Amino acid sequence: MLSLLSVGVGLILLVFVIEAIRRQHLNARYSLLWLAAGTALVTFSSYRRLLDWVAPRLGIAYPPSLLFLVMFVFLLGIVLHYSLVLSSHRESIRRLAQAIALLERALEEHRPPPHQP
Repeated sequence: MLSLLSVGVGLILLVFVIEAIRRQHLNARYSLLWLAAGTALVTFSSYRRLLDWVAPRLGIAYPPSLLFLVMFVFLLGIVLHYSLVLSSHRESIRRLAQAIALLERALEEHRPPPHQP
């Protein structure tokens, strides 16, 4: 039952991400981790023997818990990736705001005084 649920969730995730890319709601660059997470979920859920083979080698006693570990690691990677992107964008926004402020000041200095009647 858990395997079927995991396969279903993985397939829904993959379809959602691909559709978001197609509709240009999600940049393909940012979707790679989501596609990898969905693929890993579907792969491990579909091939129970693979899950049963990998889990003991990683020291995991209950193989289905490997699915949760894999998803947790992928989600951690996604959060880290978006934190890096947000930090980069914040710095870009700060520089743009400073440039706009300098341009506004230069524009005000070159603007003639208002006409007095």
